[in-house]
This record gives sequence, C-alpha cells and structure tokens, in this order.
Amino acid sequence: MKKMHRPMAILLTFIMTLIIVSCTSQQTPTGAPEQEPGETPANETPSETIVIKLGTTVNEQDSFHVAAEKFAELVAERTNNAYKIEIYPNAALGDERTMLESMQMGTLDMGIITSGPFVNFTPEMGVLDMPFLFGSNEDVYKILDGEIGKELLTKLENANLKGLAYAERGFRNLTNSVRPVEKAEDIKNLKIRVMENEIYISTFEALGVNTVPMAWTEALTALQQKTIQGQENPVNVIHAYKLWESQKYVTMTRHAYASAIITMSLDKFKSLPADVQKIFIDSAQEAAEYERKWVADNEERQMAELEQNGMEIVKEPDLNSFRTAVKSVYDKYPEYSEYLSRIEAALK
Repeated sequence: MKKMHRPMAILLTFIMTLIIVSCTSQQTPTGAPEQEPGETPANETPSETIVIKLGTTVNEQDSFHVAAEKFAELVAERTNNAYKIEIYPNAALGDERTMLESMQMGTLDMGIITSGPFVNFTPEMGVLDMPFLFGSNEDVYKILDGEIGKELLTKLENANLKGLAYAERGFRNLTNSVRPVEKAEDIKNLKIRVMENEIYISTFEALGVNTVPMAWTEALTALQQKTIQGQENPVNVIHAYKLWESQKYVTMTRHAYASAIITMSLDKFKSLPADVQKIFIDSAQEAAEYERKWVADNEERQMAELEQNGMEIVKEPDLNSFRTAVKSVYDKYPEYSEYLSRIEAALK
C-alpha cells in the first residue's frame, strides 16, 4: 500500500473533524424540552423585555389607573420582568371606542375599558347595562366572576378581543348644575351627557332627559363650557375629575353598575406562551379585585370631600320613582330576556 502524503492526511483529518462537530451540534440533548420559536418561558428572562402597551382614558387618580398599576406589578413579578406593562392614561391612545377598535386590529395591546362601549362590538354585553339590574356589589361580583360573566367575556373573542377580568367603574350616580334631583320627575328636560351606548340612551330618554351621547374626554370640556348640564358616573369619577368645579348637585341613584373590563387584543393574547397567558388572566383577576376593594375603601372619604368642595348630595332619592320610569327599557330589549332570567335565578 502506498503511503499517504502528509498534507493530504492533514486535510482529511480536518474534514472528518468538521463532520463530527456538525453532527454533534445538531443533536438535541436527551430530555430537553422542545421550544417554539420566539417563545420564552415565564420564569426565564428573555434577552429583551417584551413591552405591552395598556391604555385608559382616565387620569392617574382614577381607580382604573390603580388596577393598571397593580396588574403591571403582578405581571412583572410573575414573569421575572420578562414582560413590562406600559400604562398610557389620559386617553393618550384614544377614547374607549378607538382603543377597542385598535385592539381589534392588533395595533394596541391592551386597555381598561368601561363596559358601556362593548355593546357596539358584542351585543350580548348590553345585558349588564340594564338599569337597576343589581342591588349590591355582592350581587355584581357573584354574576361577573361566575359562569355568566365568564361566558360574556368569551363572546368578546368573536370581535377579536380578549376579556381578561372585570375591574370596576362602579354604581353610577347623577350630577347636575341646575337643581337637586330627589325623584324621577326632577330630572326631566335636563341636558345630560351619557355614554355612547344605546341602553344608557334609552334609560335616560325614558326619564325624560335631553340625552347627549359623547366620549368622556369631550364631556369634561362640555361640562366646563356649560353646553351640557350634567352627567352620570360613580363617586370615584366625580371625585377624581373634581366635578365640583362644574357641578353642584349629586344624586345617589345607583341606576346602573358599570364594570371596567381589562381587555386585550385577541391576536396579542394568542401570541403569548401558554404559561404567560395564564399569568395575564390570573393577574388581571387579582388586579380587578384589588381595585374593587380600593373603590369601596375610598368612597366614604371621597363623598365627604365632594361636600367639602360645595357639592350637595341627595343620599336617599326616591328610587322607586326611577325604577318605575325605566320599566319600558326592559320591554325594548327582549333579546336579553334569557340572560336576565339566568341572572335573576343566580341571585336567588
């Protein structure tokens, strides 16, 4: 046999070494879990923190902001800072309807949105806006955190939205700059801002009000300029926006309960790893419950400050007169009869 030349032997050795290294690098270690491209487990910090933008239309004193901050804190803690929730208050990303449309299109990640605008995207959500539907916070939470509430959140997916949990706007009350309102008759012909929601409009039209549907950001200007005479919102909103600067009278009608849905773009939610999806859902529920307690703990103090700033509060209006006046609203929406029956049965 002929002896191989030394240069040729070196070359062949080099080639064999490359082949062995290549084969070794392509093997998956025994027992190592397969990872989807782009996915990072929640307990591992990625090379770059993933930023999730969350918008609200409220200021930093509002309960929505309290919920948003708690949610951001929980997500950061539970994902080892792999996900950061950036909060954009004061309608920096648009009014509520605009934010919902942006989430539908996938151009906005998240928002905390008053329940009112959702009926324009998922008609079934309107049942929660019916007047005098709930008598207490306990009744509300039993429905929203139970089977019916979760079912309604699931229906949002038909609009490419993902409802994570129900935070709280709260029981809504009337304010105006004209006169004390002690019974339904007293509200007639007042020019009142209502949400851009058909059921709210129908409710106040049944009360004989001159309804002015508009976004909240526009309403603040209209109140200051006195182009409208009143509005309806929970105590925490009346307080956070210092409505005593334009409104004199508060009536504790508690005519409707408005939730605040912690909402996400369905496309964005589906892009998250499964363990992170669960973290987002669990954190949203805990943030919602935290915010509800914050609202309850602060209402008495806030009402006292409304009075200190010159507002007159009718704490016990004739609610029967209001309930009688809005009965026609229930007749107007037979499509909610099944849900209303289920809610009534669940609260017995």
